[in-house]
Amino acid sequence: MTTETLSPPAAERETGSDFAKLSRRIAAKGLFDRRPGYYAVRIGVIAALYLGGIAAFFLLGDSWWQVGIAAFFALMYAQVALVSHDIAHRQVFRKRKPSQFAGWIAGNLGIGMSYGSWMDKHTRHHANPNHEELDPDVEPDIIVWSKDQARASKGLPRFIGRYQAFIFFPLLTLEGINLHLSGFRALRNSPMKHKWLEGLLLSVHVLGYLAALFLVLSPEKAIVFLVVHQCLWGVYMGSVFAPGHKGMPTLKEGEKLDYLRRQVLTTRNVRGGRFVDNAMGGLNYQIEHHLFPNMPAINLPRAQVVVREYCAELGLPYYETGLLASYGETLRHLHSAGEPIRAGS
Repeated sequence: MTTETLSPPAAERETGSDFAKLSRRIAAKGLFDRRPGYYAVRIGVIAALYLGGIAAFFLLGDSWWQVGIAAFFALMYAQVALVSHDIAHRQVFRKRKPSQFAGWIAGNLGIGMSYGSWMDKHTRHHANPNHEELDPDVEPDIIVWSKDQARASKGLPRFIGRYQAFIFFPLLTLEGINLHLSGFRALRNSPMKHKWLEGLLLSVHVLGYLAALFLVLSPEKAIVFLVVHQCLWGVYMGSVFAPGHKGMPTLKEGEKLDYLRRQVLTTRNVRGGRFVDNAMGGLNYQIEHHLFPNMPAINLPRAQVVVREYCAELGLPYYETGLLASYGETLRHLHSAGEPIRAGS
C-alpha cells in the first residue's frame, strides 16, 4: 500500500469544501514545501548518535555500564522510528522508491520494525482515525477502547479490560517486542509486497542484535540489556503515539464526517515546547499532521496557527492539552471504557 492513500480524498481537495479552503491558506504560506536541510541535519544527528552508541557498546565490553547503553538505544530506536514515520509520509523524499528504500534501511534493518507492515496499518489509521470498525489502532485485541467493545469482549481483552487503566503503561513495556513480532507475522499473513526483502532485513537485524549481545556480554548481562532496551523502547513509543487519539471521541459504524471534521474531532494536540516537539518528533501537532500528513514535521507549528484560527472561524472544536494531562485523559477514558466489564455486563 502506498502513501497516496494517506492524503485526503480527491473530491475534498479539488472542490470548495472546508478542507480545500484551509488547504489553500496553508499552501499560500509555503508550508507544503520540502525541507531537505532540516531532514539532512535531523537524520545526520540521529545516525551519528546511533553509530556512536554501537561504538560505545563494543568499547565498553562486558560491563554493567551497558545498562546505560541499553537505555540510550531505547531513545535511539524511538527516534529512528519517528524518522521512518516521516519517510513513510513522503515528508523527506517526494517519490515512492527512495522513500521505500530509506524506510527499509531505517525501519527493517535499523530497528527491526517492518516498514511495509507498519505502512499498511498506519494508512488505515489515517483514513479513519478512532473509528471502532476501521481504525486498526482501536481494535480490541488486548485493550478495549469503548464500552461497546467492553460489552462484546471475550478472553484476554475482557480479563485485562477490567483494570486496564492501571496496567496500560506496564503493558507498553511489551510494545517493542510486539513491533518486532508483528513484522514477522505480516510476512506470513498479509499481502505485503517485497516480503522476501523485508524478511531478510528483519532477520539480519534480529540475528545481528542477538549475536552482538551474547558475544560481547555475559548471558545475564545480555538478557538484562535486552529487557531494559526493549521495555523502555516500548514505553517511549506508546507514550509518543497514545496522546494523539486515545481518550478522544470514537466513531462507530455508519457515522460519517467530512475529512476536516473526521481528523480534527478525533485528535488531540499536546503542548510542551521544544523538548516535547523533539521528543515526539512533531507528533504532538497531531491535528495538523492528520490533516496534512505529507507536510514536513518542522512546518507543523506554523500550520497550527492557521488551523486553529480556521477552526475557530467554523466553530469547530480544536483540542490541545499538556503532555501529562493527555496521559491522565487517556487513563480515565480506559477506566471508563472498562466499566461494563467491572459491572458484569
